[in-house]
Amino acid sequence: MAPALVEERVRLGLERLRLGRMAEVLSPVCEEASRESVSYLDFLDQLLEAEQTARFERNVEVRTRLARLPYHKTMADFDYSFQPSVDKKQIAELLTLRFIENRENVLLLGPPGVGKSHIAVALAVETIAKGYSVYFVTMQHLIDYLSEGSEPATARMRVLLRPKLLVIDEVGYLPLDRQAANWFFEVVSRRYEKGSIVLTSNKSYGDWATLFPEVALASAILDRLLHHSTTINIRGDSYRLKDKRRAGLVQRLEPAHGS
Repeated sequence: MAPALVEERVRLGLERLRLGRMAEVLSPVCEEASRESVSYLDFLDQLLEAEQTARFERNVEVRTRLARLPYHKTMADFDYSFQPSVDKKQIAELLTLRFIENRENVLLLGPPGVGKSHIAVALAVETIAKGYSVYFVTMQHLIDYLSEGSEPATARMRVLLRPKLLVIDEVGYLPLDRQAANWFFEVVSRRYEKGSIVLTSNKSYGDWATLFPEVALASAILDRLLHHSTTINIRGDSYRLKDKRRAGLVQRLEPAHGS
């Protein structure tokens, strides 16, 4: 059989087996193999590598879409010079994702605009790239999601329990009523030692009692979050407002006298 017919037959077979990337690169790989006298094993290795790379990229794309990240950020985009309180070595350790493997939590605390969400998203992006599932949600959207629809909240909670990493952003901007606090406790409790949480909050731990209807509930949530965890306290000004502040358009807010 003529080489061109054999190649076409192989391509059709690859497509039927759903090895689309191998089918796409078959011609150039064949040409290179013929030109460079590549061995059969090396030829097959090149085809398999192309297919594996394509499948990995598709999987990353799917996991990224399912994660519902608000944007794509990595730590390469982070301005450490503007936020020197962020320890590069500590971040580098987190990027190894050992905290995911150990089912530990990461809590990012600090005022608005200092980079908490950026770091949280960067950890999520790295987690997805390493093949793990991620789900991102703000605290308000988490509560809204559990309170909407006719399906019981316990059934909808599966979405929050399934991923290897759950990112909960913006904890502390609004106090929670009893039902919302109970739902949050259930999410934290059911993920405890089973799946990691990355959480951002503008409140220090001492202020968490103001977010919940009972101090005992706040303590129970913190107890589970902090048992196996890393806390990163970020100090400084808002990165988003730095240029306006330098231009004198925005003044730094100071606490009221006596507060």
